[in-house]
Amino acid sequence: MNSTVTEYTDVIETREGPLRADPTILAESRLGTELLPEECDALVAEMEVLPLVDGQVLCHEGERDSALYVLASGKIEVVNLVSGQEEVVYRMKLGETAGTRVFIDRGRRRSTLRAVGETTVYALQPARFEALIKRQPFMVYKVMRAMLKITHANLMRMNRESEALSNYVTHRGLYTRY
Repeated sequence: MNSTVTEYTDVIETREGPLRADPTILAESRLGTELLPEECDALVAEMEVLPLVDGQVLCHEGERDSALYVLASGKIEVVNLVSGQEEVVYRMKLGETAGTRVFIDRGRRRSTLRAVGETTVYALQPARFEALIKRQPFMVYKVMRAMLKITHANLMRMNRESEALSNYVTHRGLYTRY
């Protein structure tokens, strides 16, 4: 893999101030599919833009980081430690999100997220999102509904992959009953 791994630590600023998330990119993401343009504007105003370089780690498996991440450009590998070895378990596609579970339950990350090439991620902290409840309650409802749909789609994908693996093992004679 990469010989150097860097951590995300700085918010990048331009002469105009901090980078601003693009509402069009959010609207095209799985998180923003039901949002009106003005709702996308309100939500991106609460997000941080995180530019990453190749090999840069966004968050580590086991760490407490409750941010919800939206892949705006580039690629992110989802990595788990399996028997002491790093294993890429998924490669995120543009517009996909990571962290729906920890965003809600404030638990620990179950995977490491690492940039492949130059990548941009939008990050939403729970406190910034919750501050929108009084100002934009219906938008918050639509985002939560989108997160439920995202979680359901991920669960269905994992079930299909598990079933395919089970069928492969069973039909190839790799599995024998007691």
